[in-house]
Order: sequence, then C-alpha cells, then structure tokens
Amino acid sequence: MNMLIFLIPIALLLGALGLFAFLWSLKSGQYEDLEGAAWRALEDDDDRPAA
Repeated sequence: MNMLIFLIPIALLLGALGLFAFLWSLKSGQYEDLEGAAWRALEDDDDRPAA
C-alpha cells in the first residue's frame, strides 16, 4: 500500500507529459497533412540521378 505514494504521482507526471507532448504536436502542425504522406508513399519517383 505504501507503493501507491510513489506510483500515483509518477502516473500523473507521465500522463501530464503525454498530454504536453500531444498538445505540442498539435501546435507545431504535425497533423496538418495526413493524406500527403500516404500519397508520397505511393509515388514511384526514382530519386537516383541520371547517368
């Protein structure tokens, strides 16, 4: 039962850290172009220079 004294604050801290990371990713525009990455994966462009 004494371990709850340590585990509850650690859980709250990790939850707050995850929430902060999520809000930071929203603010920095990580979710702006969700379909663009899917289309770039399907493109068949050859990035090698011409010989």
